[in-house]
Formats: sequence, structure tokens, C-alpha cells
Amino acid sequence: MALPFRGNSGGGGRFNPRFQRQQEPEHRINERIRVPQVRLVGDNVTVGVYPTHEALKIARELELDLVEISPNADPPVCKAIDYKKFLYEKKKKEKEMKANAKQSEVKEIRFTPGTDDHDFDFKAKHAENFLKEGNKVKAYVQFKGRAIQFKERGELVLLKFAERLAEVGQPETLPKLEGKRMFLMLTPKSGKKKKETTQA
Repeated sequence: MALPFRGNSGGGGRFNPRFQRQQEPEHRINERIRVPQVRLVGDNVTVGVYPTHEALKIARELELDLVEISPNADPPVCKAIDYKKFLYEKKKKEKEMKANAKQSEVKEIRFTPGTDDHDFDFKAKHAENFLKEGNKVKAYVQFKGRAIQFKERGELVLLKFAERLAEVGQPETLPKLEGKRMFLMLTPKSGKKKKETTQA
């Protein structure tokens, strides 16, 4: 007597958790490579086209994995490498590249023509931190209504701001008026921290 099919009953249609946790590798490796032949490359191997089972045998004799690195080539290119080490090095390299290519953000700092000293100091400290983190700072003075008459005050605020942050940032341009805003862009100074070596 045939047993009833339990594929979708009793368990709410769930898959076995063991299969859910399995993650497809980033590359096809070893037995997952289903093509009849591959071009084998790598250290300590004779580069050439081999039947896949033979390439796999060569990789195993070297205690390495057969990894498909160019699936669209004809035949696909496979490399005999330590796959775990390969992934580790790849992630490490990507992390370094990401850190080096970190795009700076533009942080905005807003003033008014009548910004008092306390508020000015507070905002200058924030801007200093932004610049030290590698971000640009766009400082602007907002003029409302007739306050546009005091644009000279706004310019003085921005120049004072640039002077305060001279050690960590440098202005890209002089204060510029656009509509009812006057702004100044500061970029981080490179090589702010220099290592000093002293000899005893």
C-alpha cells in the first residue's frame, strides 16, 4: 500500500530547515561544474583543456578545489585553488577597496546673519568633526525677508567659519550668493595627521 504524499500537508508547506540554510556558492565548484570539459589554469598545473572529471582529479591531487571563474568562456575557465582562502582574500580586497573608495558626504551647516558666538562655536565643532571624518562641509547663511540687506554680515560669518576650521578644512571657493543663500564649501585637508619619529 502506497504511503500518502506529505509534501504540502502537516508542515504548512515548509522546507526542511537544513535546506533553507544552505546557500548557493558564489562560483560553481567541484561536482557543481556540469560542463563536459573546461580550460584548467592555476599554479602547479599544466594549463590546457581537460575533461571536467580529469580537471577535478588534478585539483584534488593538489588538495585544492576546482573553481569555475569564467563560466561564459568556451570552454569555461576553471582554476585549481583553495576556495575558502580565495573567498577570504576576495572579501578582504573588496573591504579594502570599499574603505579606500569611500565617497565623502556633504554635510550642511546653517547660519543666519545674526548667529551668536555660542551657536557659532557649537556649529564649528560639528563641522570640524565632519571634516576630520573625510566629509565636505557646505556652510550657508540664510537670509529672510529684508535680511538680504545684511549680506556683508553673512560673508563675514562664513569667512570667520573658514578661518576657524583652517587646520582641518580648506575652502573650495569664496563665499557665493545664490538667491537668498550665501554659501561656502569646505573640503577636508589631506595629511592632517603626520607621524613624528624621534630617536633616543
